Amino acid sequence: MDQAEHQISVSPTAYNRIEDVRADKGVTSLYLRVAVSGGGCSGFRYDLSWEESPAEDDVILDDVVVVDSVSASMLQGATVDYLTGLMGEHFKIVNPNATSGCGCGESFSM
Repeated sequence: MDQAEHQISVSPTAYNRIEDVRADKGVTSLYLRVAVSGGGCSGFRYDLSWEESPAEDDVILDDVVVVDSVSASMLQGATVDYLTGLMGEHFKIVNPNATSGCGCGESFSM
């Protein structure tokens, strides 16, 4: 599956940060995996991890992010972003499907 059918985007800052991590680790096939799982204080949570090879049914976004097909359906219209600020640096999922979220920004409800 491709990005166009799932309408999930990767911001330029997230793309550049992933490319920087690839360069730092010397692994050109490193992907940021974004998944949605049950749990967290609002019902669902985002799980982010690094991996070197996507699964066969993964959605591949801009050749830097992978999302499993179940999570992709919950992330329709979402953007994978990377923020820097006084509290540090982190990837952030901006998900228009989330009806509410917790204070930490890592869990949401639909």
